[in-house]
Amino acid sequence: MTHRPETAPGPRPAPAAIGLLLADDHPVVRAGLRAVLETEPDFEVVADVPTAEEAVERAARPDVDVVLMDLQFGGRMLGSQATAAITAREGAPRVLVLTTYDTDADILAAIEAGATGYLLKDAPPEELAAAVRTAAAGKSALAPTIALRLMDRMRAPAAALSRRETEVLQLVADGLSNAGISKQLFLSQATVKSHLVHIYAKLGVDSRTSAVAAATARGLIRR
Repeated sequence: MTHRPETAPGPRPAPAAIGLLLADDHPVVRAGLRAVLETEPDFEVVADVPTAEEAVERAARPDVDVVLMDLQFGGRMLGSQATAAITAREGAPRVLVLTTYDTDADILAAIEAGATGYLLKDAPPEELAAAVRTAAAGKSALAPTIALRLMDRMRAPAAALSRRETEVLQLVADGLSNAGISKQLFLSQATVKSHLVHIYAKLGVDSRTSAVAAATARGLIRR
């Protein structure tokens, strides 16, 4: 029996880097994120864009694995809307929301839009890197404070505002009338009034001003 000489195994090919797209309307933030993320050997920042619309367009290319998405942009499209547009495509990249907002209104909008993770901008670099890798693997990556807020909602669902109720109350806080909210959300004014009645009952208040104050204090909406 002839023995073939053993050959030393060749070096294993390096795994492909995780392609990142940064979407934020502040150039300083994008530059800072790029500087932090490019120190990781398995990350490659393939592009950064200043608008949600550009994020949707650029995320369609095959070199993007994870989109780091802000929620508020100067343009018409919000980060949650861009997230929904991106994740609706077949084979879409994962979206990791990276924002300063931690209200129920923002969290629910992002998760319902299809975000894989939700992180706050004050997260340390190692937590950000870990969240990117978790999102790239298709797993949920939530900041501890965000996870606690969602758990609190699950523990007391009857007292938690629904996504629609949160939207209505956020628009109240923004100064819109019932007619303005009706137009913005494509609801009848009767439906808007019904949502406000439920909001008042859940928050234990009896006016729009008190509802906004209570919801802001609880971190349900932004002011």
